[in-house]
Amino acid sequence: MSEAVGGRAPNRDGRLGIGIIGAGRVGAVLGAALGGAGHAIVGIATLSESGRERADALLPGVPILAVPEVVERSELVLLAVPESELAALVSGLAATGAWQPGQLVAHTAPGVGAGVLAPALAAGAIPLAIHPAMDFTGTSVDLVRLRDAWCAVTAPTPVLPIAQALVVEMGAEPIVISEADRPAYAEAIATARGFSAAIVGQAAGMLREIGVERPGVLLGALVRSSVENALAGADSDPAPQTTIDLAPFAEEGAEEAP
Repeated sequence: MSEAVGGRAPNRDGRLGIGIIGAGRVGAVLGAALGGAGHAIVGIATLSESGRERADALLPGVPILAVPEVVERSELVLLAVPESELAALVSGLAATGAWQPGQLVAHTAPGVGAGVLAPALAAGAIPLAIHPAMDFTGTSVDLVRLRDAWCAVTAPTPVLPIAQALVVEMGAEPIVISEADRPAYAEAIATARGFSAAIVGQAAGMLREIGVERPGVLLGALVRSSVENALAGADSDPAPQTTIDLAPFAEEGAEEAP
């Protein structure tokens, strides 16, 4: 494509014009990673002041636009919004005729696959689900951490290589998760994320009570080595599972905060 079509940025040498909806901790970082891979970030939609600040820091010079304008300009639309808001956003844009044939539409929610993008698919768009299995800070630190991360990808078989290629361009590794397995995947991610935060917080609190001023420094090497050992064991022969009541804190990580 040598000229802009329908207000969208031109695609040169396989590069895409990418628009981002949501400037939370996930969206701006992934936008910066894709921009670093040579794609053109044509706009970002955010309503919060923190989102604007994050966009300015990670995507300097990228215009902040209304959602419909981001969709109109983009060859790839990245929906980095909470999972609870995703279906309504996709169907609402479909109702206004915003989705365009051949347009790539990717979301970052962990618990749903490409099915939630059915209204966009019906309009001729190409649905992709890409979830980075990582706890984001919303800063440039995440760009380094992405190099060690894996991303769950779900998409119709003919377009699955597109999702995988985008992940590789961001510096991460793709792993295919089926549509039916996305809820179980999301539960595993929420469990690991919530459990880690809760246990570290509890241990740090106990150390503060006995006068340790910087419990995070004291616990750092212990927690990292313990987690690394546990992860190494997770890839070997499965050991008997220990059931732990995660109800008090698993819900905290059940939904990415994009």
